[in-house]
Amino acid sequence: MQVLENKLSVRRCLTFVTGLVECLCFAGVVFGWASLVFVLKEDGYFSSLCFNTTGVNGTQILDCSAQDEQFSLIFTITSFINNFFALPNGFLFDHFGTTVARLLAILNKLLRLFLIFFSFPSALSFLLFLALPLLAVGGILFLITNMQIGNLFDSRRSTIINLYNGAFDSSSALFLIIKLLHESGVSLRTSFLFLSACSVVHILRTFFLLPRTFIPHPLPDRYAYGCEQTSWCLFLSEKTFRECLLSRFFVGHLLWLSVMQLRHFLFIGTLNPMLLRLTDGDSSLVSQYTNAFAFTQLCAVLCAPWNGLIMDRHRGKPRAAGETEHEADLRASVLSLFLTALQCVLFSLCASIPSLPLQYLTFILQVLNRSFLYGGNAAFISVAFPSCHFGKLYGLVMVLSAVFSLLQYPCFALVKGPLGGDPLYVNVGLTLLSVLAFIHPVFVYMHCRNLASERAKSKASS
Repeated sequence: MQVLENKLSVRRCLTFVTGLVECLCFAGVVFGWASLVFVLKEDGYFSSLCFNTTGVNGTQILDCSAQDEQFSLIFTITSFINNFFALPNGFLFDHFGTTVARLLAILNKLLRLFLIFFSFPSALSFLLFLALPLLAVGGILFLITNMQIGNLFDSRRSTIINLYNGAFDSSSALFLIIKLLHESGVSLRTSFLFLSACSVVHILRTFFLLPRTFIPHPLPDRYAYGCEQTSWCLFLSEKTFRECLLSRFFVGHLLWLSVMQLRHFLFIGTLNPMLLRLTDGDSSLVSQYTNAFAFTQLCAVLCAPWNGLIMDRHRGKPRAAGETEHEADLRASVLSLFLTALQCVLFSLCASIPSLPLQYLTFILQVLNRSFLYGGNAAFISVAFPSCHFGKLYGLVMVLSAVFSLLQYPCFALVKGPLGGDPLYVNVGLTLLSVLAFIHPVFVYMHCRNLASERAKSKASS
């Protein structure tokens, strides 16, 4: 019996570590867009849209605003598809299980990498409109199938979910590595061919370190992968998907995610033109700050666990008399939700100030808030709703927030057009919009306080 338990412990640890590496290296690479854009411009993608124009002093300057607009449009579509396909991915995962979902993700990865591999800068730049969205779709499938690993470690469940989401964010640094390799003479094609070969690792994990269906929660004693569960939706099983969807928790959480995600998407999508404006077109300074931004993304995997630790620490406190595990989980999530909203407001304020040195602080606040945002999103859904609806609810909240994030493209157009390239007023407006994120933690806190008050009244009356 002891030997079996030791084998299970080793296998679970190996599953956890390899899942972390997978999320860190492959899942969220699309958010390293700022580094990839730099390489794409160097390779001449959409360069035909650039033209010479006369500056204010009569000098000839190269106007590439149309090229920037194409790259902004690609990122807008990609960020929307990243969230929109989370819903079908969630249904796919809930209905068919882990193996089918991951095989689809692997096939998707191979397709998108070969599209980039065969896209030539002048004639086939348009393939980026297909390749980058595919890059996002496969990445979210890897994340969804890995987050269930948190169920193997109940006392650290929220920490592991946040850690994987932090690794998802940090994987954006992969494009920084590609950028540095490109500057050293390694072509974009060679880098993407190597990434295609890494699909062997995904296949091995799928068949040897993950279950065919799901990892249940709560976890049965001596649970072994491949041991099918007849009913794994044990927590809050009385709630239907429709009831979850119409609950105030879901609506509040959707608002919380949407307003902050829009702020992040707009910042990432406009980072390159913003740096060009603040540096007066100095390409060496733009490269320096782009590298700094990409390096800070590596820190997401270090920042995200703190959010999970906050939740797990509060969850581990002694419960009040009559308090259920569900209530304790909700109470533990309040501080996490509040801190995430506060970080977003501070990040947005710094991003609104047109000071180049200040952007270093902006980068730090951005990666801290982003790691708290997505880790907290998945962790809250996992504790507030039944486990059997996790994939669908996670996918749906990502889809609806993606629809909201489409507002970023009108914001791009507003900055490029009427505002003459100055994003100050848009940034101030988004900062005010970010304040709405505080509604969700306040509501969850009031709900927990009302439950505690009802328990006290019930105890007094008895």
